[in-house]
Amino acid sequence: MGIAQLNRDHGIAGQVEFFEGQGGFPFIRVKNAKASALISVYAGQVLSFQPAGKTDDLMFLSQKAYYQAGKAIKGGVPICWPWFGPDPEGKGRAAHGFVRNRMWDVIETSVTANGDNQVVLGLADTPETQAIWPHAFILRLEIIIGETLNLALVTRNTGDQAISITQAFHTYFSVGDIHQVRVSGLEGRQYLDKADGGQQKMQSGAVTISSEVDRIYLDVLDDIIVHDPAMKRRIHIASQGSQTAVVWNPWARISAEMADLQDDDYLRMLCVETTNAATDIITIQPGSEFRLIANYRIEHM
Repeated sequence: MGIAQLNRDHGIAGQVEFFEGQGGFPFIRVKNAKASALISVYAGQVLSFQPAGKTDDLMFLSQKAYYQAGKAIKGGVPICWPWFGPDPEGKGRAAHGFVRNRMWDVIETSVTANGDNQVVLGLADTPETQAIWPHAFILRLEIIIGETLNLALVTRNTGDQAISITQAFHTYFSVGDIHQVRVSGLEGRQYLDKADGGQQKMQSGAVTISSEVDRIYLDVLDDIIVHDPAMKRRIHIASQGSQTAVVWNPWARISAEMADLQDDDYLRMLCVETTNAATDIITIQPGSEFRLIANYRIEHM
């Protein structure tokens, strides 16, 4: 569907506009009295969220990100689905599933009763997806842009057998100085340290970043806070449907090795991901659905 048709069908005057973005992908620009956002229809990915009157974006988006069919966009909120991490069956399929590198459908746009904007994107199984993952599904991403950014990833099993998934909002937050950042809400939680051979460890105190960090936290609470004194803000992450969380920063060596990151990007970004990962596996019965929800709120210091 072309940009003109998308605007006719789903544009909202002065609030929701479709345009041709980088790589020729259809982008959605949302702006209301509370916030603005940028969404890529390719990958079903929020790229930017900025409260009204503020100059700092919630999201980190790499200046070297790929905008090419079949590639993931580095930054914003990539969607990992129907698996998180390596192929769980060892078949050589791409890490993090297959929805972060294909075009989604625009299902609906609307203005809510309190003046927020909602954008709903979706995917359903096709012969191509069946060849990768042989299950029938409908996937919806419900995005609400207001004083907070609210994301709901809804998986409906339209097949006749139970399906099992892992998944994530692989959220890249923009931070002022990684050396000053700390993450609270994970104190006393066990985690799998993927930067140290997957060993299980316990978090003592707030999470700080001074080297590569790649951890899956287990049995997490609902609220996690990223404290960012350099930007004079706190990012509150509230989740539903998730018992695990991932904290990731590639640090200097890996950042330099990644073609879609600048060498020093690790200083300006931190991923704190709302996940169903590791043992947090979700089973969905035929005709049923599961909702993974993350809400992001900025509090200024």
